[in-house]
Amino acid sequence: MLIEHLPPESATVTALRNAAPADDLDAQAERADPSRGRWSQTELLLAQAIDAVHRLSHYYALVNTSDGKRPEPPHPVPRPGVRPAPDRPRISTAAAETLFQIINGTHTPPP
Repeated sequence: MLIEHLPPESATVTALRNAAPADDLDAQAERADPSRGRWSQTELLLAQAIDAVHRLSHYYALVNTSDGKRPEPPHPVPRPGVRPAPDRPRISTAAAETLFQIINGTHTPPP
């Protein structure tokens, strides 16, 4: 049905929602899963803008932190149908130093 693919903010979907009986709306609200809902292009762009502001705030905090504590990076705004990315393991200081030596050509492998 073509109406199913209209954006949620369209005049047709709004009119159908306004004409629906309260019992139907209550039943739909009980079954609703916001994580599976459709987003309009505007909502996707807004989520991208929010993510960009969070990243810039995180970078600002990183640059202006002098006590050695690094703030946790922000998580992106959850989007419908997209699973959150798994956390990456952090590299140890010793492994980072070894990698730095390998890149600079000063690493000597253990015998």
